[in-house]
This record gives sequence, structure tokens and C-alpha cells, in this order.
Amino acid sequence: MQTFPKILTCLLAVMLFSCKSVLDLKPTDKILAEDLFGDPEGVKLYMANLYYQLPMEDFAYFRAGFNQNGGDPNNGGFAPAMVTDEAVHSEFGDFVGDGDFHWWDQGYKLIRDVNLLADAIPTLQIIEADKKKLTGESAFIKAFAYFALAKRYGGVPLIKQTQQYTGDVESLKVPRSTEKATWDYVMELCDQAIDNLEPGDGKSRRVTKYTAAALKSRAALHAASVAKFWSRAPMSGPAVTDKLVGMTAGDAAAYYTACIQASELIINSGAFALYGANPASPEEAAENYRMLFANPNGGDKETILIKGFTLPGNLTGHNYDIWYQPAQSANGWPHPGRMNPTLDLVDLYERYDNPGQSAPVVTTTEGDINDYGGFNAGLHYIQYDSPNDIFKGKDARLWGTAILPGTPWKGTPIIIQAGYVLPNGQAVVRTKAETTINGTTYYTYGAANTSQYSGFDSYGGNNTRTGFSFKKFMNHAAPVMAGWNQSTTDYIEFRYAEVLLNYAEAVVESGTGNAAEAAKALNDIRRRAGHTTAIPLTVANVQRERRVELAFENKRFWDLIRRREFHTEFNNRLLHSILPLQDLRALPATKYIFVRVVVPNSNPKTFPERSYYRYIPGIAGNGLVNNPQY
Repeated sequence: MQTFPKILTCLLAVMLFSCKSVLDLKPTDKILAEDLFGDPEGVKLYMANLYYQLPMEDFAYFRAGFNQNGGDPNNGGFAPAMVTDEAVHSEFGDFVGDGDFHWWDQGYKLIRDVNLLADAIPTLQIIEADKKKLTGESAFIKAFAYFALAKRYGGVPLIKQTQQYTGDVESLKVPRSTEKATWDYVMELCDQAIDNLEPGDGKSRRVTKYTAAALKSRAALHAASVAKFWSRAPMSGPAVTDKLVGMTAGDAAAYYTACIQASELIINSGAFALYGANPASPEEAAENYRMLFANPNGGDKETILIKGFTLPGNLTGHNYDIWYQPAQSANGWPHPGRMNPTLDLVDLYERYDNPGQSAPVVTTTEGDINDYGGFNAGLHYIQYDSPNDIFKGKDARLWGTAILPGTPWKGTPIIIQAGYVLPNGQAVVRTKAETTINGTTYYTYGAANTSQYSGFDSYGGNNTRTGFSFKKFMNHAAPVMAGWNQSTTDYIEFRYAEVLLNYAEAVVESGTGNAAEAAKALNDIRRRAGHTTAIPLTVANVQRERRVELAFENKRFWDLIRRREFHTEFNNRLLHSILPLQDLRALPATKYIFVRVVVPNSNPKTFPERSYYRYIPGIAGNGLVNNPQY
């Protein structure tokens, strides 16, 4: 990777000084564009750099930006999921900040680099098939870049060709286009990519016709949602007046159609399928779901584009395993357990005996699921034989996504216990204590010391405070390597299930398209999760499926943004935990009860409406109109 800046400088020199007379003399210390791109190895090298810059929200994406796996990657493990209702951090209570999730300078650097390539392609002495492929790839990369900019900033400057510096800096400044023009340009670039790329074999790490269609499916759904739901959080100010942000409801239909058509291109190709589409049991479905993310390369036909983290080390590995393993499997790493799935997420997963409905965890015979007041001796708590029996019967994807109390991980039962209820009825909760009854000692956290349990003790910030630890994406087979960037699990950027859900949402929200096929797409995904009863195509059913199927894939944040639901979902909102307690009143039988509570040591969260867009950086120099309320 270190050779890329030199090559890029050389290429820029070639493009800038390709005029006549003395400048026609070819420098002997620089690489000509035709030499670089005419050589397959040169193309691979340059393309690798462009692909590396793609704003993929993968294992190295955190609120400071992309590729946070070089230099000092110590960001505390604060993942994007922790500013949604999917998870909380074991220590931090932060929410969306004005400085989070930007991608401006890096975005225009990538656009400059890909414009250099795109402008050079017609001059290259390579066969037409290779030119066409490069044209398609450059269009895809530019579309991906503008998609990342549009969803953050709305309308942005559209720089479609390489800019030539003539000594006048002002001539290089490009005003913002409208938000609609920006989204339309993303669609146009996606179409260029689809038209120029081959279908591929589904195994390559480079983009294909179907990768471009998957990008269009995702981007078009985002644009359609912004148009349809803009009125849920209307803004005002110069950026709105100039249409730099915002679209009208009438703009939505064309984008929904674009999403439907792009999705159908993939669906009707027959090239893709859900991994483990017909499990024999919920247990098999849970394992299939876990394996899809633990080893994406074994995902058969479900994966459309994978980003490799092939080698451990700086800029090549990632840190999910050290940040998010439960404390018991930390293997000497001092800061595990940071990702804590919330009870709010767990409540969403259906039960097999009540399909089509979220299934909040019921802990008492009184059945009040909105009581978060803590243990109450006056209530009748339901006793269970194990610390995870209360979750049995819920959707297999829950078991593949989260480590539930008492379930095994790397051969060890993960103990997540918040306390016990003494025989006299007194509850001892979230306090390290022990009691001996009839010669047996019982511990509030389920074991004697911090290396033997994974829940609720505040020691080191290493234990879950929600009652759940994290499983999805984690390497089950190998011990944690206690160092930076040692994880090599690959990341799925596009997969077939997301395309099916995009399709279902576009059909149900627009009221157009083939409703029967969209319902089938929705239920095919549920069938893969072990459900045998079909549910109707409704907005609520599609959104619940997105939340459970795509949990922790960094989709929830953007779903709340594009559907303008963030400010209503997070209006002084508290998130929730479940406390597993051993009920010593049942001795000599071993019994557990559960208490629904607010996440311990947490504060309410409110989403400011201005955060639907990031602020435009550097307006004092670039003269651009800033977004509302900044």
C-alpha cells in the first residue's frame, strides 16, 4: 500500500503535463498512464487502492470514520450500533455527536483518484473488454462514494471529471448540487456500472454487474425514503430553500421503482440464494446464521461482495474479537465485553408459536412488560430451570446473534447473572456478594471471581450490563489473540437477504411492483430462520425483519435516518436490560427469575433533528452553504 502515493503522484503528473513541446519529453522517473493501466499488475495495484478507500461500514468503521485499524486503533470499541437501539457499550453512554461519522475530505480524495482512472481509460492500449470492465468498476466506485456523501450531507458538489489546476483556486470550487441531483447522479453511475460489468462468478472480491445492482437497490431505497418521509422532520434555512437538502414526496416513486428493478435484476438472475434456506430445525437455522458471518466465504450463493481481512496486522486485520468477546473468553485481553445487545432488540424477535409479532420477554405472571422498576417482592416472577430457558422458542437469529446467559461459547458456559434472591425474599442485585446455604456457596455474579463470569460486575468495564453478550461475526473456532488487529473474519458488504428486504420494502411502501413476489421474498428469509408460517407483506413486518435479519450490520442507523424515525424513536429514550437472578427460595431446586430494568448507569438519549445531516466541513474556505441548524 505504501507505493500508492508515489504511483498516484506520477499518474497526476502524466495527466497534468500531457501537452506539446518540451513537455512532450517523457520523464524517465515517472510511470505513464498507459503503462500503469496497460499492465494487469498495475491495474490491480491501482484498483486495490481504490477499493481500499471505499467507505464500507465494516469491522474497521467507527464514529471517527473508516479503516480504523491502523496506527492507534484504540477507540474504546464504541461501534455504530451503540448509537442505535441495538446495543450499548459496557462503559460509555455516548450518543450521536456532530463530529461523528463524517466522510468529506476522504470522499473527495477517492473521487479524484477514480476520476483520474476514468479519464485515462479511453487512452489506454488495452482490449475493449478490459476497458469496459474498468469503466464499470470506476462508475461503481464513484457511485459508492457519492452514495456515502449524499446520505451524510444531502446535495454535494458533483465533480465528474478530473479538475485541472490553472493557477486559479477559485475555478476549482464547485457549488453543491441539489439533493435530488446528487441522488440522480448516484443512480446514473450505478446504471453505467451495471451496463459495463459482467455478471461474474460470485466469488471475486471485485465488483460485478450484480454488485452494482445491489448498490443501486440500497441507494435507491435510501433516496426514496428521504423523499417520502422528509415531512416527518421538515427543516428550514438556505440549504432547504436551495434544495441542497430535502426532496418532495413526489420524488419517491421513481426511486422506489429503481430499487425494485435493481433488486429484480439480482433476484431473477438465479445466481444468488439464501444460505441454509431450508433448515430442519431452529437449532440448525441458528447455526447456519452464525456460520454465514463467521465464515462469509462459505456462504454459498448469499454473498454478493465480501471485503477481506485476510491477514492479521496493521491495516489488514480488525479488532472485533478483542473488543466484543465475553469476559470469560478474553484470553488475557484486558478490555473485552464492550458490545452489549439490548433487551429492546431481543424483544423484537418473534416466537415460533406467535408468528408475525414481536415477542417481549415476559418475566412475571402479572405480565407487565413495561415495568422497569427493579425487583419487587410483591410480584410473581416466573421461575425457569436455566438462565436461558426464558428465551426458548424465540427466533433462531437471536441465538445466532447474541450470547444468551448460560449458553456455551468456545466450549465454556457463559455466566451472565446479576444477583440472587435469598430464601428470606431479599434480593441482592449488582453487588458482589456470596452466601452459604447448607454447605454450598452462591455468588451474586454466578461464580467466585472475574475470570469466571461475564455479566454485570463493573470491574474493568468488561462485563455486559444488558444481560447479553455478542456473537455475530465472532470467531468461535480460535482463541482471542490479545493484540491489535489480529482478527481476520471477512466482512459481507452486500448479501442477498438485504436485496430481498430492499425489494419487499420498496414494493410495500410504493404500492407498486409484484406484491406476491415481495411477500415471498420476506417469507423466504423467515423460512431460513426456521419459521414455517408465512406472514403478510406489511410495513411493520418488513421493518421488523430488517431489524432482526440485518442486526449489527450497520443498517439500523441509516434506516432511522432515511425513514426520519430517529427523532421520534430517541426522544428522551432509555434502553433496557434483563437481570437474571438465581432464586434461592427454590432450593434445593435450581431456579432463575428475570427482572426487566433500565440499562444500569445509563442516561436518556435524544436525537437532534439537525443530525439527519452532517455539517459541511470547511465552509470558510470552500464557500459552500452549510446544512440546517449548524
